[in-house]
Amino acid sequence: MDISVELLTLLFSVAVVAGWIDAIAGGGGLITVPALLAAGVPPAQAIATNKLQGSFGSFSSTLYFIRSGLVSLRQMRLAILCTFVGAVFGAGCVQLIDATILTSLIPLLLLGISAYFLFAPQPVSDSHGKPAVISEAVFALCVGTCVGFYDGFFGPGTGAIFAVAYVTLMRFSLVEATARTKVLNFTSNIAALSFFILAGLPVWKIGLVMAAGQFIGARTGAKIVVSKGQKWIRPLVVTMCILMALKLLWEQHQQWLLSIL
Repeated sequence: MDISVELLTLLFSVAVVAGWIDAIAGGGGLITVPALLAAGVPPAQAIATNKLQGSFGSFSSTLYFIRSGLVSLRQMRLAILCTFVGAVFGAGCVQLIDATILTSLIPLLLLGISAYFLFAPQPVSDSHGKPAVISEAVFALCVGTCVGFYDGFFGPGTGAIFAVAYVTLMRFSLVEATARTKVLNFTSNIAALSFFILAGLPVWKIGLVMAAGQFIGARTGAKIVVSKGQKWIRPLVVTMCILMALKLLWEQHQQWLLSIL
């Protein structure tokens, strides 16, 4: 395909915006995947290229959260391992399992997450709030493995699912949950990306240019999480979950929705 300087500049700008949103609330793929498809990248390569550029964004925000002291990789090592293993199996099962049922359930899950963040009381930090519902080990084995599998297999809403799991099960504040979510997001991205690279799917020229934009946008978004906290995270999480749900519902039931409008 013809890759002009103008196209690369546009995709770079899109990646900056997507990286900023993704670092705060997740859902940056809602912006980058359609942009890649509109640029003429075939669907399979668009998904692979999106994982490539998205990995740089999640790495950027993860690095910032670690340096800010919000995340300890040593404490998260089991969750990282379980998420990686889950994502590897998920990416390997993409061609073996019918995703139709899972695809139909995801919009409902995203709307449920939106409702939770809209109506649930403001979470407090784990050191001053209620005790965790489950241990770190159980969280890693159950949530890390299952959500990692989901991200490798399908993906939309992974960040929001991890965030709500950390808030409800581990009693972390939304800021702490967001920081840990990006670590596990980066883990599952790398696991899935390794499969795509072995298959030769990423468009490297586009992916690396967008990766630079993702890195910049994600770093800016991570700073907002640390400085603005829940004031910015909550509305963006709700907005991105609703947008992802509507996008998936439109893709699945476009003819039916048009018939009732």
